[in-house]
Amino acid sequence: MNNTRIAAVDVGNDSVKALFGKSDYELNIPNVIARDREDRPVIGIEDLHQKDPLDGLHIRVHSPALQDNNAIYRVGNLATKSDNATELDPGSSKSEEDQSLVMLFASIALDAAREESGFEAKNNVVDATYTLGTGLPLREVKEGKDVGFRSQLLGSVHQVEFLVTPKFQGKKVNIKFEEVKVYPEGFAAFINLVMDNEGKIINRDLIDKQILIQDIGGLSTDIAVIRNRNVDDDKAQGFNLGVSESLEAIREEIRSRHGVELDTRRDVVDIITKKNDRNHIMVKGSRTSVHDITDRILLDLAKKEYRHLRNVWAKNSQTEICYFVGGGSMVLKDYLKTLNNNLDGYNIDFFEDEKESIWMMANAYHKLISDFVRKNNKEAAQKKPEAKAASK
Repeated sequence: MNNTRIAAVDVGNDSVKALFGKSDYELNIPNVIARDREDRPVIGIEDLHQKDPLDGLHIRVHSPALQDNNAIYRVGNLATKSDNATELDPGSSKSEEDQSLVMLFASIALDAAREESGFEAKNNVVDATYTLGTGLPLREVKEGKDVGFRSQLLGSVHQVEFLVTPKFQGKKVNIKFEEVKVYPEGFAAFINLVMDNEGKIINRDLIDKQILIQDIGGLSTDIAVIRNRNVDDDKAQGFNLGVSESLEAIREEIRSRHGVELDTRRDVVDIITKKNDRNHIMVKGSRTSVHDITDRILLDLAKKEYRHLRNVWAKNSQTEICYFVGGGSMVLKDYLKTLNNNLDGYNIDFFEDEKESIWMMANAYHKLISDFVRKNNKEAAQKKPEAKAASK
């Protein structure tokens, strides 16, 4: 099959959110990997193919873009149960980490291996071509790291081999990219606010305003300054400040004080954001509050985030509103609102729909890459009659 399929992938610190095709398939995979061996033991191996591939993602990844090539990994849910599980470290660059690429390739391979994707398997090998939309933190884009990241993906074949993975065991997926677009994350959030899935403007009263978008992630915070419908590169700022270190601090204090071991940062997020029994854990079967731990650590982080907002707003005094987006904003929302009410009273807004905020980047990449494909197809269609006329 020669046609390409759209992939929009947000490699977030907490998890990878990915949309494929016309948003006909979506994936949300914890951004956790663990090095493993080829023949991982499985209880009930005969029932393997009845299980969900997302719960047993076990792969070998071959790519010239990787520093550690041909390595074998447990990925996502399966990796969270490993003693040697790794998550992205604070201060690391998303564009330079093998883990970001492993998660990107794994998510695309999961789509390509499905019959519904339209790619045929010959001798258990799937050749899949994608047009990819993804993003990097503003700081990395300003440093020019998007260029190297994009070139690593283009022009090479990246192979994911499913090892002891439900439904896909033994399959190999060869991934090629026809085109790769790497967007600054802050700009992507703006696009999601003003553009619908067909590329049409839906929020006209916003497009000519000067606004800030503060995107709080796991490892970084981007504050994009939008004026005249574009990111002001000189004014936009990126900071090595995210929620990961605070989540790790909460996890460590819960462990030391209560003897409860939480597997990943996502477990901490669940405790903080769950609808019922928020900020409570079970200790030896008893419901126990950890409110004092989470409040102290998260309020301290919220103050740092608020300080960045105040400094950027002071340099862009004609700003009309700041939108807080990203998974970190959901964690800090109540603290930031309280600080703002007690201090400066800026015009700030959050997305109350948790899924909308968490999926904002993936949705934006999908809108942008879909719009790119539509325009390309339109140009190609217009050139065909011209070429026929010229040949007569």
